[in-house]
Amino acid sequence: MDTKRIRELLEALAAGDAGVDATLAELAGLGVHSLHNAAVDGHRELRTGFPEVILCESKTPAEVADIVAALDAAGSRILATRARTEHFEAAAARVDGLDWRERARLFVKRRPPRDACRGRVLVVSAGTSDAPAAEEAAWTARMVGAHVETLYDVGVAGIHRLTAHAKLLAWPDAIVVAAGMEGALPSVVGGLVGCPVIGVPTSVGYGSSFGGLSALLGMLNSCAAGLTVVNIDNGFGAGLAAARIARRLGEAEAGRPEAPAGAAAPGAGEET
Repeated sequence: MDTKRIRELLEALAAGDAGVDATLAELAGLGVHSLHNAAVDGHRELRTGFPEVILCESKTPAEVADIVAALDAAGSRILATRARTEHFEAAAARVDGLDWRERARLFVKRRPPRDACRGRVLVVSAGTSDAPAAEEAAWTARMVGAHVETLYDVGVAGIHRLTAHAKLLAWPDAIVVAAGMEGALPSVVGGLVGCPVIGVPTSVGYGSSFGGLSALLGMLNSCAAGLTVVNIDNGFGAGLAAARIARRLGEAEAGRPEAPAGAAAPGAGEET
């Protein structure tokens, strides 16, 4: 339950259109829902602006389905990350309207409408192999309520692919850059733009990449001032941070155009 719904409940109560008992029954959904192996935090959206997110990894399909059902009953937006097909299928058997995004390894429900979105996030990937982490970031930012564009496969092996999109790079309030191998792309982007850049080192690479450790260390040692780095493959953390930055700026500057004419290029877009 979000602040908008609580306001509606209280206004209905004040106007005499709803009774005290009915209002109390709905507000009771704000507490902690104790399940067999989980305590679902129904109050988190009021504290942080976004409801509890489900990390499906290491959970059974039945456990995920129980948590999804509890969040859905409370009317929360649903974002379930690191999901497998069996997680989605178990949840979909209990809850209608779930949207499965296989490449991002997540499923969602109640995506904010475009007219409620604020702020602009660009998600960039160095290679196509980095797309799972990039898509996780992009869908997280969409669910938080930012306008999102993507630009994939523009890594340093062909840097002209990136510099061809100067207009798009100037568009966002925050940029997420996912890169494996040596993790160089966030440094390049950070040297070209003035908005916050969040690097996501991915576990993509050959033997000496050490499962993303090389990319992580490369980004942490970047000479691009102001680059922020999340943990290996943490597209969710980067997308949430970028969307929070962008939404705060977007709320302060509502009414700006969504993108410059001709900025979106082949491979870039609101949906992938």
